[in-house]
Amino acid sequence: MKSNTRFQIREMTIKDHDQIAEMFRATPGITFRDADSKEAIQTYLDRNPGLSFVAEVNGRIIGCVMCGHDGRRGYLQHLVVREEFRKRGIGEKLFKKCLDGLENIGIYKTHLFVQRTNGPGNRFWSGKGWQLREDVHMYSLNRSSNENI
Repeated sequence: MKSNTRFQIREMTIKDHDQIAEMFRATPGITFRDADSKEAIQTYLDRNPGLSFVAEVNGRIIGCVMCGHDGRRGYLQHLVVREEFRKRGIGEKLFKKCLDGLENIGIYKTHLFVQRTNGPGNRFWSGKGWQLREDVHMYSLNRSSNENI
């Protein structure tokens, strides 16, 4: 597609799940797990209304971002822009919609997680002024027998 292709940003709905899941699976550096099932995403959207968005061109989703909060901090997850649409400001517009939504509910600090091996993702965030935290460690505990959640 041409670099001047117009895109639209709108709130994510569960009807977007199939296109989003396909995009996650096709994007290196993005992990698609059972926790990204349609049911789990519906629960996430219900708990965080008005904070997750998609970018689309002619009905095709070309980017997305999920955003939630714990009441005091925001969390960005799964910012993805299809490779052929990158470097057009789509990712930045998506995450800024999230930050605006969080600010509207009084949340001013936001965190995100990027796999160390995701070079494009790490370059994107550091280039947008996000601070790499080296003062904390992330720990996870899976109490399920399913290792893919």
